[in-house]
Amino acid sequence: MHRTPSAAPAGIVHLGLGAFFRAHGAIYVAQAMAASGGDWGIIGVSLQSPGTRDRLAPQGWAYTALELGPKGETPQVVTVLRDVLVAPEDPQAVLDAMAAPSVRIVSLTVTEKGYCHEPSTGRLNADHPDIRHDLQNPLPKSAPGFLVRALQARRAAGLAPFTVLCCDNLPENGHVVQGVVLDLARLIDPGLADWIAGQGAFPSTMVDRIVPATTPADIDRLAALTGARDEAPVMHEPFRQWVVEDRFCAGRPDLGAVGVQLVADVTPYEHMKLRMLNGAHSSLAYLGYLAGHETIADTVADPVFAAFAQRLWRAEIIPALTPPPGEDLAAYAGALAERFANPAIRHRTWQIAMDGSQKLPQRILGTIAENRAAGRPVPGLTLAVAAWMRYVSGRDEKGAPIEVKDPLAPRLAALWRDDPAETVAGFLALAEVFPKALREDAGFAADLSGALRGLIADGARAGVAAHG
Repeated sequence: MHRTPSAAPAGIVHLGLGAFFRAHGAIYVAQAMAASGGDWGIIGVSLQSPGTRDRLAPQGWAYTALELGPKGETPQVVTVLRDVLVAPEDPQAVLDAMAAPSVRIVSLTVTEKGYCHEPSTGRLNADHPDIRHDLQNPLPKSAPGFLVRALQARRAAGLAPFTVLCCDNLPENGHVVQGVVLDLARLIDPGLADWIAGQGAFPSTMVDRIVPATTPADIDRLAALTGARDEAPVMHEPFRQWVVEDRFCAGRPDLGAVGVQLVADVTPYEHMKLRMLNGAHSSLAYLGYLAGHETIADTVADPVFAAFAQRLWRAEIIPALTPPPGEDLAAYAGALAERFANPAIRHRTWQIAMDGSQKLPQRILGTIAENRAAGRPVPGLTLAVAAWMRYVSGRDEKGAPIEVKDPLAPRLAALWRDDPAETVAGFLALAEVFPKALREDAGFAADLSGALRGLIADGARAGVAAHG
């Protein structure tokens, strides 16, 4: 496939041009432009490698988004991209794009670890290697570094700041990114930090759509379906949701015209999604992987795991939530169960299991801490944390090696001991993962040790059956 890209100036730069944004935010922006106009084309930025750029360039930046429904597949061609830059190849080109007068929004999907922060506190990790580099060099490596240096360039040029729109699964993600950016800016130039704080905008968002990794078989199947070869398609479920705090400093596309929920407070929506969808997803991923299930759909096709998920929602997650306006949490859980069971979505357990040290604080540990403070038991979520600990040991239930992808992987593997209580003590000492309330909770340590001991003795499926 090939399209001639538009020559109109871009209104958005997006850092971290992965499959999720191309299957979610980019489609919303394209539809908002079609509905209400505006020059909101997107320049994508790959912060790590040139693969996405190299696949999209011969196609004129166009790609297919393939909806995977239970009863069939529906393709649409997305042409909202204007260019794709690769930051390690030319960081100055990225800064120039972000500093262009036409750019009014810089959005991000760089995963939890991309913000170089401490997940347990939300503050900048000034000792992160990329942050140390960015403090010493005007051409950055990190996402926070690009934001700060681009805003610095705009200030020097007499331009207003752009809105920073985080689209990652972080609680209060706009607040977190603002804090990280201001922390870094203060270390570079306190006056710059004051300018960003006074004139910039960091709205929080909640994003939701299951986007499984694209496989070579998907590419071949799409070519047969459409008659055109696309080397950079994205796969996605039919469901989508985007809740955005309506606080922009330089304008925005008409997102409300295409179904985006523009609200004053995103927090209850993000808690609902992070804890109910992502918390259950991660729990099923670790336990399902250990039990030998390849995908989430395979996992919940096992009635033991399906019952376990229902109990997590009903007894452990929903009691710790305040429903967003107009939302029925029991109905939301029912919709999640249907989405997880969609056989067309091959969302692999290993994919969801990546970067657990960055994900667990907001997906699971916060729920555990709130429940324990209220005196409510959380055996299922505790079992999920034990499964994560077993997973990051680097060996599965049969002793086979696991390729663990996590920024703390070597440290996590080194914590494993023959005695489950010693293993738990080592993990609970990780202040960057576990909140203080859980690190100091002897009852939680005992429960977690018992759950881990059971996993080792009986296996994941038996442990799930006992808590279903």
